[in-house]
Amino acid sequence: MSVTLVERYNPEWPQWFLELKSRFETTLTGQVLRIEHVGSTSVPGMTAKPIIAIDIVYEDGQFDQIRARLEELGYFHQGNIGITDRDAFDISDLDIKAKLKAHHPYACPESSEELRRHLDFRDFLRRSPEHVEQLSNLKWKLAMEFDNDRQAYMDGKVELCKEILQKARMIT
Repeated sequence: MSVTLVERYNPEWPQWFLELKSRFETTLTGQVLRIEHVGSTSVPGMTAKPIIAIDIVYEDGQFDQIRARLEELGYFHQGNIGITDRDAFDISDLDIKAKLKAHHPYACPESSEELRRHLDFRDFLRRSPEHVEQLSNLKWKLAMEFDNDRQAYMDGKVELCKEILQKARMIT
């Protein structure tokens, strides 16, 4: 059986993020505080689903303006998908979507606990190659063991991710 759910680290992922960031910046300049590359593709050496996770960080109370600007770019609001202070977006036009690298943009206020979690997790892993290796090995094993079943894969890595986040927060 081959693994298709995740890939070994791709050194092109940071460039993919920069291309997507540039696309957002054209419409969001002056509207956002920053645009962050988060998730596993933001960590050198990490095995990941080849989807760029992006947190668009804005000042509290500015969500309506951000939403309107993202709609100008062809994104639609998916809601918070069960996570407070993190709103998900996707592209409705399949032709545009096919031309872009796979990505998940999220809009988060500066005060968002989810944003803080993303950044703590990412920054800790960037400084901890032993945890990158441990989590990468687990991800590969889970993708194989569960025949690329996304939910089983996600469920299987929850405990290790919680442990890593806890360690990250002990340092910060």
